[in-house]
Amino acid sequence: MSEAPQTLTVVIPLKVKRRGGRKAMLAPGGMALNGQHDITLIKAVARAFRWRRMLESGRYGTIDEIAAAEKINDSYVSRVLRLTLLAPDIVEAILDGRQPEGMTLPGLLKGVPVEWEGQRQSVSS
Repeated sequence: MSEAPQTLTVVIPLKVKRRGGRKAMLAPGGMALNGQHDITLIKAVARAFRWRRMLESGRYGTIDEIAAAEKINDSYVSRVLRLTLLAPDIVEAILDGRQPEGMTLPGLLKGVPVEWEGQRQSVSS
């Protein structure tokens, strides 16, 4: 047996993609390696949960009231509020910057299945 050092080469296929004006290294499956957070998506999720709390607490009685107070379109408030229905692991991935490459706010606002398993399949494809 030879005592000479041996070399092991590990190859990981990576892609470099722009996200929010920055470059992110993406591993297979589209996960960001350097934890690039989609600030737009994070803000929308935070807004959605804030608005839901406002409705639940009685501060505002309707989506129209929130829209008037925020000076934005009631349709937008309605679509953003749907983000509160995302599976907890998907919300966590968004907040941690681990969301799949193709997951964007416009994509989520177009609609995702109500069932969590359907959401997981929808956002991973």
